[in-house]
Amino acid sequence: MSDCTQFPAWKELRDHKRDMAKIQMRFLFAEDPKRFKRFSMDAVGILLDYSKNRITNTTMRLLTQIALDAELPNAIEAMFGGEKINRTEGRAVLHTALRNQSGNPVLVDGEDVMPLVRGVLARMRAFTDAVRSGEWLGHTGKRITDIVNIGIGGSDLGPVMVTQALTYYAQAGLKAHFVSNVDPSQMMETLAVVNPETTLFIVASKTFSTPETLLNAQAARRWLVKQLGTEKAVAKHFVAVSTNTKKVQAFGIDTANMFEFWDWVGGRYSIWSAVGLPVALMIGMDNFEELQAGGYAMDEHFRSAPLEKNMPVIMALLGIWHNDFWNADSHAVFPYDQYLGRFPAYLQQLDMESNGKSVTFDGKQVHCQTGPIIWGEPGCNGQHAFFQLVHQGTRLVPADFLVAVESHHPVEHQHEVLLSNCFAQTKALMRGKTRDEARVELIRAGMTGDSLEALLPHKVFPGNRPSSTLLYRKLTPRTLGSLIALYEHKVFVQGVIWNINSFDQWGVELGKQLAGAIESGLLSDERVTEHDSSTNGLMNACKRMRASS
Repeated sequence: MSDCTQFPAWKELRDHKRDMAKIQMRFLFAEDPKRFKRFSMDAVGILLDYSKNRITNTTMRLLTQIALDAELPNAIEAMFGGEKINRTEGRAVLHTALRNQSGNPVLVDGEDVMPLVRGVLARMRAFTDAVRSGEWLGHTGKRITDIVNIGIGGSDLGPVMVTQALTYYAQAGLKAHFVSNVDPSQMMETLAVVNPETTLFIVASKTFSTPETLLNAQAARRWLVKQLGTEKAVAKHFVAVSTNTKKVQAFGIDTANMFEFWDWVGGRYSIWSAVGLPVALMIGMDNFEELQAGGYAMDEHFRSAPLEKNMPVIMALLGIWHNDFWNADSHAVFPYDQYLGRFPAYLQQLDMESNGKSVTFDGKQVHCQTGPIIWGEPGCNGQHAFFQLVHQGTRLVPADFLVAVESHHPVEHQHEVLLSNCFAQTKALMRGKTRDEARVELIRAGMTGDSLEALLPHKVFPGNRPSSTLLYRKLTPRTLGSLIALYEHKVFVQGVIWNINSFDQWGVELGKQLAGAIESGLLSDERVTEHDSSTNGLMNACKRMRASS
């Protein structure tokens, strides 16, 4: 594939950006009463308003041409068609198959994987129905009241985010807990609030060898056996999401309660698979399948809509525009929806692990900025924390605002207050406040003379801060599924344009490799000398502190 910075449209955009730098968005709105209509669209129950970005028809035409030059339509079909687009690992990328509702086969190496997918979903339904109904009982004959998911990365972030987002749909009498950190405090604090007789542990590890997950699982196993007095209890209180039958069996889990997923499912895309088991337990398989249906609806839109009317493509191109032409090194996500409190953290892994790359598919250094830093928190909380930087700081921070038209909990007019804050923030970011406007405001407040002049600069807002708004009726399982798939495809599109592999994660390996040698040194009584002076110093300081305690 080609270097995107050498595309003619890329070079044209550089010149176009210089022209756009002179333009204020507030004037674009004043000149074009139809700007919202021109730069907004609906798809699968979601409205995207991207009119509050510093763009024109020329901007979007050139960005779309870049996508065409990068052969994006071919890349989309290659992914959906099961080609091994994860070239560094020789794997297909088919999280879309997990939510495929079409009835059509999905082939990997000539084999239709859909019977495997449907088989696991059927087993998930049988198991979750048994637990939720009380048919599945613990070792002492009591029904399950608490579910503890033990995983890390995609086996934790996805289930945590979706379970919280869909709390409204959770079954009464069931409570979900999530343990991911190897810091024993998280596991010990979780075990302190659950009853061994009524707790079900889900160990999520594809290979059943992820160090952090296995250490936590072994700690939970020891606790359970000690509390219930027998190894036999393990089979009634542990299930696995894994592919390693031997290790699951050795742990004491009945392999009938092992739920598979496959090497063409990346960890950060695995919520649609058996990794979503804690979600299905909490909200039921009907709602879990609604989540998948929402993802499939976005897949169909992404696969069929022309690029200029394709929601994931538009969002991806706006990201390219800000990241590569305006030097915006971060991208904020502000859900004005408390249920989506973990959505920014979920997107951090999805985006930064996928596109945090500096080498192209052919092993060459990239010539442009790739994945931005993703961050954010729910509104209105963020308004009282970091919005000061977004409004008046020296950094350009493009932002996505997500908000539902209707709340699951209508309390007087509180939701209207939430909506008004969301819309006001995007307006303020776009318009800003000029020096003249600030002066009039201060005069009306009764200020004059030197005190007015001293305060005036602090009351000016530059505006021209880009934002997009995603508006949906209510946060249902289907809507959430569509939102997740929207961002998945956005990340993929950007990876295609940058010519990087969005589906490997070699960057996480080096630290893991070094940790083993450091761990053995910490367990030894000998003074450490084999590392750099900083690492040696820290390790030896740990030993001194322990010895003195």
